Amino acid sequence: MRHSLGIKESMKKNSMLLVLIATMILFNGLISASGRGSLFVPANISNLISQNSYVVILATGMLLCILTGGNIDLSVGSVVALVGALAGTLIVNLGWNIYFSIFVCLLTGLAIGAWQGFWIAYVRIPPFITTLAGMLLWRGVALLILNGLTISPFPEEYLKYFNSFLPNTDDKTKVFTITFIIGVIICLIVIAYTLFNRQTKKKKGYQIEPLAFTIARIIFLSAAILLIAGLLGQHKGIPVVLILLAVIVLGYSYFTSRSVPGRHLYALGGNEKAAKLSGVNTNRVLFFAYANMGFLAGVAALVGVARFNSAAPTAGTNYELDAIGACFIGGASAYGGTGTVGGAIIGAIFMGVLNNGMSILGIDANWQKAVKGIVVLAAVVFDVLSKKRVKSS
Repeated sequence: MRHSLGIKESMKKNSMLLVLIATMILFNGLISASGRGSLFVPANISNLISQNSYVVILATGMLLCILTGGNIDLSVGSVVALVGALAGTLIVNLGWNIYFSIFVCLLTGLAIGAWQGFWIAYVRIPPFITTLAGMLLWRGVALLILNGLTISPFPEEYLKYFNSFLPNTDDKTKVFTITFIIGVIICLIVIAYTLFNRQTKKKKGYQIEPLAFTIARIIFLSAAILLIAGLLGQHKGIPVVLILLAVIVLGYSYFTSRSVPGRHLYALGGNEKAAKLSGVNTNRVLFFAYANMGFLAGVAALVGVARFNSAAPTAGTNYELDAIGACFIGGASAYGGTGTVGGAIIGAIFMGVLNNGMSILGIDANWQKAVKGIVVLAAVVFDVLSKKRVKSS
């Protein structure tokens, strides 16, 4: 049963990937037909990465909260605003050392997550109530720190860690060559890992997908990687923030799928009583999920202030909704216990494509919100109906 569930998870993620591709093709066709250029312009691909980096970071943390039983964190947008305000105050106003300031900001995000995790995990106040209170509290503290004003600009020494590109050169030929070579190396790593992983599962007796599916996925992923590498190489190269995102995504993918503490998250979301009887410290697992969410909100804040080159009172508005929406669109269950980091990232990219595509087409911001709301509702409805169908069978 567990092995077949893994196959179903893989099929669900692949289906969402196909939906993402179809959406990108649709928007590209609409944009081209309207005479507004193309969705796949090199500069636009780079913008998609930078504009949606916060969604990827927050969705990764939000997934861990959702896995624990369909719980969410409504406070992440306010935590982003607070940590951003703190970064602006320390780095710009007080002129503190950049590295020490980054450490303090990350520690603050972790402390906020631990504070909320304590009330949720050990006092058992519902996450919705705890994080709703946090949403109001941390936004208020951020406004007090900023005094209603925007802090800018940030020093170049700080911005280079989030806004620069690699390789750092003006030679366009060199930029394209190095970027494309890196893309080829990544393709080789993906191919080797996929085949090794398949062989390992086969030896252990796990149910595996047909070889044709594996080969098709390898071909598709390699083509996508080379396409993105080629487009980035035609612009300025690889955004530094993309490297940060890769580290976060790969690290948390390994943690959730390969480590014992990561599997405890799924056990808690599947059945807390059974997990507790099996020896899982469910309180500690729940505490970790929210402490980690606070830490990643701090990371997202540092990325956000670098992107906007300012710390503003309105920073982080509705960020929590984008993160939650990305997780559910990417296949996370509203009941908890189901979902993958890869799926959440696909959902985050999907949200980014929606935002970017509708903005290029000149669609009114209110209609954009309506469309995203319908998409999120459709994803949750699909999950609920799928659960009912499984139970009835």
